[in-house]
Amino acid sequence: MSTDGFSLVFEVMSAVVDPIVQADTAISGLIAATPLPKRRGTLLVVDDEEGPRMSLRVIFKDTYDLLMAEDGPSAIELAQKHDIDVAILDIRMAGMSGIEVLERLRFVKPEIEAIMITAFETTDTIRQALRLRACDYINKPFDISTIRSAVNGAMQRRMLESEIHSSAEKVHELIGELQSQRIGEQIERTRGDIYASIIHDINGPLTVISGFVQLLNKKLNRTSRLELEDLEFIKERLRVIERQVANCIDISRRYLGFLRQQTDEAAPAGLNQLLADLEQLVRVHPSLQENEFRLTPVANDVFVSINGTDIIQILLNLVVNAFQCAAQPHLVEVGGEVLTAPLDLTQIKEGPNARLLNVESLKNTAPLVKLWVRDTGGGIAPEVLPKIFQPYFTTKGPRQGTGLGLNIVHRLIKEGSGALHIHTQFGEGTTFTIYLPASTAADSVK
Repeated sequence: MSTDGFSLVFEVMSAVVDPIVQADTAISGLIAATPLPKRRGTLLVVDDEEGPRMSLRVIFKDTYDLLMAEDGPSAIELAQKHDIDVAILDIRMAGMSGIEVLERLRFVKPEIEAIMITAFETTDTIRQALRLRACDYINKPFDISTIRSAVNGAMQRRMLESEIHSSAEKVHELIGELQSQRIGEQIERTRGDIYASIIHDINGPLTVISGFVQLLNKKLNRTSRLELEDLEFIKERLRVIERQVANCIDISRRYLGFLRQQTDEAAPAGLNQLLADLEQLVRVHPSLQENEFRLTPVANDVFVSINGTDIIQILLNLVVNAFQCAAQPHLVEVGGEVLTAPLDLTQIKEGPNARLLNVESLKNTAPLVKLWVRDTGGGIAPEVLPKIFQPYFTTKGPRQGTGLGLNIVHRLIKEGSGALHIHTQFGEGTTFTIYLPASTAADSVK
C-alpha cells in the first residue's frame, strides 16, 4: 500500500473514531476493551532444496513463526490451514514453479507478501513476479543482511496492513454499536412523543365524553321520573358518547400501528359527516368559552381518502389552537370547497407571513378538497411562524398547551398525501388551509 493510501486510511479512521470516542461512555468502554493482538508474524519458506530451506530456518527461527514446504502443493496446503503474512518462494522448483505457487497463493491468501529468490534471473520471471505483486526479488546465493532486510520490510508492511484491517473492523463494530444505541434512543424518544400525542389526541373525545356524562348526571339528578323526552335526550347523548369512545379506540389503534410500523388502508369517509362530528366536539370543548364558532358544510359532499379520525384530529387541533391564540373573544370559522382541477402551486405565495408545507408529498390530482380554519385573533409573529410545527414548541403558559397540536397536524396531513398553507397577519388573524385528495361518492362505491 502506498504512503498516500496509508494516509487516507488513517484520516478516514480518525474522522470516524474521534466522534465515536466522544459520543458515549458505553462506547468509550468498548474502544478501550481489548488492544490489538501483538504477534510475531508467520513466514512461509518454499524451496525444493533442503540447504536454502535450512539456512532460512536458522536466520528467522527466533524472529517469526516458520512454516516450511519443499514443493508447491505442500505450500498451498499450508496456506489453506494457516494465517501466513510473508512467503519466500524459490522460482525454479520441480513440478510447480515459484511463479505458479505465487499465483495459487493469491487465490488462497490475496493479502500475503511475497519475496522471490532464484539463481537464474531472467527478464521474463521478473516481469511475471511483478505482475503477481511480489514485493522483492533476490538472487541466490543471498547474504543474510539482504534477505533479513527484505523479509523484515515485508513483514512490517503486512503487520501494519493487518492492524489497519483489524482497526477498521473494530471501527465498524463501534459504528454498529453506536447506531444501535442511537436507534434505541430514537425509539425511546419516538415512543415518548407518541405517548404524549395519544394523550393529546384523545383529550378532545374525552372532553366530550366528560361533558355529556355531566349533562346526563344533572338530568338524572333533577328528576325522579323519566319522561319520553328525557329518554330521547339520554339516548342521543349516549350515542355521542359511544361515538367518542370509538374515536379514542381508533386513535390508540392508529398510534399502536405507527409504533409497529403498520399501515392500515383508510376507508373513505364522508366529509360533511366528519364536519358534523367535529362540530359536536367543538361545541362542548372548554376552549370555546366566549369565542364565536362558525362551521359551514361543503356544498358538494365528497369522500376523503385520509382516515376520518385523522381529519377530525387535524381540524380540532387547528380550531382549539385558534381559540387559544388570543385572550379576547374572537371568531373561528371552519369551511371548505371541492377543487375540480389540480392545485396551481405557483399561485400560492410564501414569505414572512406565509408558509407552504408538504408540497413534495401532495397527491395533486383532482378532485381535491380544500379546508380552512380561520380566526380573527392576534396572528402569528414572523419570527415565530417557522417554529410553530416543531414538537413541544408553544407560546402558551405551562398549563395551557403541550406544543404537540400543530406538530400532529403537520404529520397527519403529510401521511394523508396532503399539503398545508398558513397565512397570518400579526394583530389581525390566521388562516390554515389544508389540501387533501378526495373522491366523489360514486368513485368511493366502486
